Amino acid sequence: MSQLFPRSANRIARLTLIGLALAIPLFIGLWALSLQSPNNTGMGTAVEQPIAFSHEIHAGRLDISCIYCHTTAETSPFAGMPSTQQCMTCHSQIVQGLPDVEALAASLQQNIPIEWHRVYNLPDYVYFDHSAHVNGGIACETCHGRVDQMSVVSQAVPLTMDWCLSCHRNPTPNIRPVADVAVMGWQPSANDQAAATPLEQYAINTMHLTDCDICHR
Repeated sequence: MSQLFPRSANRIARLTLIGLALAIPLFIGLWALSLQSPNNTGMGTAVEQPIAFSHEIHAGRLDISCIYCHTTAETSPFAGMPSTQQCMTCHSQIVQGLPDVEALAASLQQNIPIEWHRVYNLPDYVYFDHSAHVNGGIACETCHGRVDQMSVVSQAVPLTMDWCLSCHRNPTPNIRPVADVAVMGWQPSANDQAAATPLEQYAINTMHLTDCDICHR
């Protein structure tokens, strides 16, 4: 009986199977990396706003606390955005005449709020509570980075599930006194280092911080 396939067919078949065995995990690995790339997470992308509000000036040079503008960060799941009225408490007196300040004044006079653009967007299936983090001593810059050095704010962290879980597994390095959560570039003093461990101080139990229903409700 004549041979249907040449002897090399066995070698080709083996190489094909080996190639598939290597290609599948390689494809999965590349796919996983692409999910965490800045192009997918938005990390590092500066978001232009309708008014050129500079955190570098307000939070940096003027040392205005994050909580002054984001007033509900301590009491609500949402940090909140400052109203035009709040902005104009200062700008009705200072740097008048600038185009952006004039736009603020027009917004107040016409009762049309400024439509600020979100920088951080979590999926609808993710629950995040600002007040729980702020009152647990998690600093603003842990998630938002050094906004005092940003003229135009960009997303400072990837916000991937792995990134969030890394903090939930070991939150201690990101915890500081509640009074200092909005302080940029904070460093612990000798008294802070001698105080009780942060987990004891804020009664944080890490046992259930990685449970699914903590973030998915």
